[in-house]
Amino acid sequence: MSWGEIKAVLILPGTVLVYVPAALLWARGAWPPAGPGEALFWVALALALPALGLMGWTMGLFHRFGDGTPAPWDPTAKLVIRGPYRHMRNPMITGVLVFLLAEAAFFRSWDLLAWFAVFLAANAVYFPLVEEKGLARRFGADYARYKDNVPRWLPRPTPWSPDDGPARGTARFTGAASRR
Repeated sequence: MSWGEIKAVLILPGTVLVYVPAALLWARGAWPPAGPGEALFWVALALALPALGLMGWTMGLFHRFGDGTPAPWDPTAKLVIRGPYRHMRNPMITGVLVFLLAEAAFFRSWDLLAWFAVFLAANAVYFPLVEEKGLARRFGADYARYKDNVPRWLPRPTPWSPDDGPARGTARFTGAASRR
C-alpha cells in the first residue's frame, strides 16, 4: 500500500468512521456499547462485517485496476467497472453508510444516527453536483454509458458489463474500462 493510499484511508474513512463518531461519543458521553447478549450487538455485527468487506473490496479494486485512490486529490486514472461497481456506482460510500449504521446500533447512539443522516445528505448532494461531473470530464462517453446503466446507490439485481451492448441509442462502449 502506497503512502497516498494510506493517507486517503486515514483522512477519508478515518474521519467519517472514527474521528467524528469518537468526538460525538466523547462530547455526549459514550453509552456502554451493546454486548453479545443484546440484539443490537448482533445487528451491529451483521451490518459491520459486510460493510468492512465491501469497503476493503472497493478500495482494492481502485488500487489494482483504477491506478489511484478514492481520494479526490489522487483519483483513479481508469474507470473501474468490476465487482460491486457492476451493480451500483457508489459501493464504497454504501459500505461507509452501512458501517455508520452499525456504529449507531453498537453504541445505541442517536448522535451517530444523526451523523449517518448528515453524511448521507452531504453525499446525496456531492455526488451528482461534483463527483459525477468530474468523472464525466475524465472518462467521457465511457462514464456516460456506465451512468446510464448502473444506479447510483441501490444495486441493480444483475451485474452490468460494458460488453452488454449499447444502451439508449449510444454507441458501443470502447473505452479503457471495456475489459474491466
